[in-house]
Amino acid sequence: MAQQKHTFRTTRSLEAIKPPAEGRVEHWDKDVKGLGLRVSSSGRKTWVLMYRVRGHKRLRRATLGTYPTLSLADARDQARDDLSAAAKGRDPAELRSEERQAETFSELAEDYMERYAKKYKRSWFKDRQHLDRDLLPRFRHRKAASIKRREVIALLEEIADRGAPVGANRTLEIIRRIYNWGIEQEIVVINPCQRIKKVGIERPRERVLSNEEIRSVWNAFDGETPRMRDLFRLRLLTAQRPGEVSRLRWEDIDLASGWWTIPPEFSKNGLTHRVPLSKPAIEVLLQTEGHEKKSGWVFPSPTGEGPLRSVWRAMDNIRKRSGVEFVPHDLRRTAASRMTGDLGIARLTVSKVLNHVETGVTATYDRHSYDKEKRAALEAWAQRLEIIIADADNVVRLRRDA
Repeated sequence: MAQQKHTFRTTRSLEAIKPPAEGRVEHWDKDVKGLGLRVSSSGRKTWVLMYRVRGHKRLRRATLGTYPTLSLADARDQARDDLSAAAKGRDPAELRSEERQAETFSELAEDYMERYAKKYKRSWFKDRQHLDRDLLPRFRHRKAASIKRREVIALLEEIADRGAPVGANRTLEIIRRIYNWGIEQEIVVINPCQRIKKVGIERPRERVLSNEEIRSVWNAFDGETPRMRDLFRLRLLTAQRPGEVSRLRWEDIDLASGWWTIPPEFSKNGLTHRVPLSKPAIEVLLQTEGHEKKSGWVFPSPTGEGPLRSVWRAMDNIRKRSGVEFVPHDLRRTAASRMTGDLGIARLTVSKVLNHVETGVTATYDRHSYDKEKRAALEAWAQRLEIIIADADNVVRLRRDA
């Protein structure tokens, strides 16, 4: 008579398994072929996996961990990864041995940034921000090859739950690229982002701050360090992209003539962009000029290496102090909307201020610099901003001393 084969499919059925009177019994997963749970008379439950490496006939056995420390879902994820490696001709047992000596996630991420992102991506700075804000705090010291799909999903859901669905999707894109690059470099074998879909529904933001909100946010800037305060002030005054303001260099500024030139390597569209500096913007920079200038960055990182990378902690503090929910890009959208809506400035001029790329035949032949129009627009916006901020009960001037 054939021996009865014990099986399971759900956590509930696992919990119902009783230890044998003596010896041990193996129960097999109905969903993942080869995955089993070995139950001993002592009550110990151990995950096992039976597999064959491509090109080899011998059936091999690996121990994955114990239940419930390793859940059914996690055991299935690990088993699928191991079976995938075996199908490619790699023994997962040998891979795990290699993983114990392999790079940490932090080492893998930094290799990716230095050897790929900074060389080939204009938007590498955004990758840096997401790494510092969410990925490194969670996975910094973990072996890169040990991070599981379920752990990535859990992190993405946390990011989406705090009201940042777009941020969750960008984080997924970044960690997926890091692992794909790691696979190409033969640093890791498995990408834990396989089969993970975007967790956030992306909709174009339409948030424009009201006068009261602008006033509250501006006042809240004062609670930050002078450098961080000036960074946020300049973002609102110039209407430039957050990352472009963060990467501002002294060599790109001519305070005498009032121009900031964003080089191609720092602009989103890869084109040189001239930004007129209004009088209040120049005064903010003159205040900032008193800070340390050795690094060359107007807003250097506290570590002294490169520009300021992350402003999310300051953003959280500003939101709490002001009571206004907004993201950095909302400042740029607010400035643009106010220039067209409140001040009646032509959309084309505002588009030039924002460094948006035009298409069509007219754009091809139009070589006008729009410098004069851009300057008039940003000076008018600075004057309107000063009026908005000047509250009857608590006047806060744009040009007051630091």
